[in-house]
Amino acid sequence: MTSVDRWQLPDGIEEVLPPQAAAVEALRRQLLDLYRSWGYQLVIPPLVEFTESLLIGLGHDLDLLTFRLTDQLSGRPLGVRADITPQVARIDAHSLAEEGITRLCYAGSILHTRPKSLMASRSPIQLGAELYGDNSLAADVEIVRLMLATLDAAGVGTITLDLGHVGIYEAVLDCAELSEEQEETVFDALQRKSVPDLRLALAGVDEQAAALIIALVDLHGDESVLGNARDLFAESAPAALVAVDALQEVAADLRRQRPDLCIYFDLAELRGYHYHTGIVFAAYVPGHGQALANGGRYDDVGEVFGRARPATGFATDLKALMALLPADPPPQGAISMPDSDDPGLVSRAERLRAQGEIVINCLATDPDPRCDRELVERNGEWVVQPLGTAGAA
Repeated sequence: MTSVDRWQLPDGIEEVLPPQAAAVEALRRQLLDLYRSWGYQLVIPPLVEFTESLLIGLGHDLDLLTFRLTDQLSGRPLGVRADITPQVARIDAHSLAEEGITRLCYAGSILHTRPKSLMASRSPIQLGAELYGDNSLAADVEIVRLMLATLDAAGVGTITLDLGHVGIYEAVLDCAELSEEQEETVFDALQRKSVPDLRLALAGVDEQAAALIIALVDLHGDESVLGNARDLFAESAPAALVAVDALQEVAADLRRQRPDLCIYFDLAELRGYHYHTGIVFAAYVPGHGQALANGGRYDDVGEVFGRARPATGFATDLKALMALLPADPPPQGAISMPDSDDPGLVSRAERLRAQGEIVINCLATDPDPRCDRELVERNGEWVVQPLGTAGAA
């Protein structure tokens, strides 16, 4: 191994250096304080867990993203978390096991075996909130509002909210009576919105059912999409109308507080289809191709831990949010203090630090380059003044 190899990091694994690290940490604290003000309690799940609990409930994709190792104490397989959501579901169902509504939030590093998209990090800092114990649309609306408040606090700019509901696809699929293999092929083609591939996958399927599935490709856009869906599904797939009505209600609730919010409906949105059970949503901003935050309803994931619970939540990546912040955050000035054990000086430095100031002990001839002020003694008192004016009258 050469000296160059020793400092290289794996693809998709990044270190965050100052001052960006300070900006990320400040944003993390700001957002966790925001969640606390909404009643969400912080939990800190472990970095690794036994795979039988870590990989249950959120589909095959999570399994592929998870690094595995063997526990040297028990010999059992472990996984490095690739998503904190199932861990929080375990905490709600087993560790807390509270009755009624539980609101939890979290922030922590996760690790992926491969990037989720071309430019994505393999070591995101996941931050999010989950609401358990309420299956109403009001709970979904609360979570969406908290997600939007998160992006507002981060100052990301104009937000477009993407809304969908997995119940629409499920209702349409039930009409087609597809085999398991056909379902997988149709699912893949619909995710890519490829009509030619859909036609091939649906060859031999009832024409009316096939037409309904293919029609999903074009059911995206503004609120007029919901009216088109009602006309399309009224006779052929009436079960889908419940999901369409839910989307209409959620959008109306959100617009009462945010009348200018841009809402984009996508009735073929299948993100997380294998574990989501209702409303799904994502937030986009101009100039950023991937969703900045996303989530949805995922009822009964906690059943594998002994308690099925209604659940809805969202997550975002602090590193992705950081990429939208100013490239060079304005540096905070600092105060240089003499290297002395004078009790008055130490006491003054402690008070300044308690007020949020950075006070740096001057160990060398010159102060730390971040310092723009210094502590000097005047008439027995330690006072702060601009750096380099200590000799001034």
